[in-house]
Amino acid sequence: MGPRNFNTSTEFILEGLSHDRKTQILLFVVILFVYIFTLVGNAGIILLVRTDSQLHTPMYFFLTQLSSVEICYVNTTIPQMLAHLLAGHAELSLIRCALQMYTALALSTAEALLLGVMAYDRYLAICHPLVYITAMGRRYQVQLASACWIGGLCGGVICVSLTFSHPFCGPCCIKHFICEMPMVLKLACDDPHITEILIFVFAAIVVFCPVSVILTSYGLILLSLFQMQSVSGLRKAFSTCGSHLAVVTMFYGSATFVYIAPRISAAPGDDKQAAVFYLVVTPLLNPIIYTLRNKDVHAAMAKVLRKWRFQRKDEC
Repeated sequence: MGPRNFNTSTEFILEGLSHDRKTQILLFVVILFVYIFTLVGNAGIILLVRTDSQLHTPMYFFLTQLSSVEICYVNTTIPQMLAHLLAGHAELSLIRCALQMYTALALSTAEALLLGVMAYDRYLAICHPLVYITAMGRRYQVQLASACWIGGLCGGVICVSLTFSHPFCGPCCIKHFICEMPMVLKLACDDPHITEILIFVFAAIVVFCPVSVILTSYGLILLSLFQMQSVSGLRKAFSTCGSHLAVVTMFYGSATFVYIAPRISAAPGDDKQAAVFYLVVTPLLNPIIYTLRNKDVHAAMAKVLRKWRFQRKDEC
């Protein structure tokens, strides 16, 4: 390897999803529609829960928090991605790259912690229904949700501070379509080995701590389900838990691939595919998964539609 240019770079060039102009336009159209549906779906869940008093329960409170995270998450990355696809090229200043990395990391960390809290909530609701209302009171709900948001914000500060403590050699071309932390670290002029270890440890804690809570909660839930005598209660428990497990699998699977899985075995383009999955696909699927077989949400939607029809008739 020849000598590297150690002049500090203040601009990053993103490789993007494709160099073919027709492919870029096609991706722009597809991702734009996905973005719109994601915003509508997650915002719809928030509005539905707030307007229907029957959904004012801890489970739906945490679901609105998850939808809020997803709305913020897609707004930090997808609009920029669409602009770059439309322009055909992508350039970011160091400050914009750091801000994008921070918001994405903070929100993804908050989502990871929130999924663990949601599993704990399901455990209390199914295994300890008699004390559930008092154990998961409104104040405790707000405290748990706040802890997830604060944990995400603090985690983002730590990771971004570590990443941008290194100088970057120009020109900096990131082999990605966003400022993904592992990709940015590869462009450091000095040795980022210690930083990579620290970030790996942080990512492992963010992933494995909530996952351990989730596995423990659902292990205890399964034991409780087998002891249930009510068929309807069994079906409802499986429905809500199955939805949560589907979201958990998608989110943690892609996060583990990018931040924890060995980098040697990763083929070119795998990082982009995984990023598209958790940046574009997962936020869209979350509201669909949680509402597809949820009878409470279906009833609330029917109630809203009936109210809307009556209002239209009165106006006519």
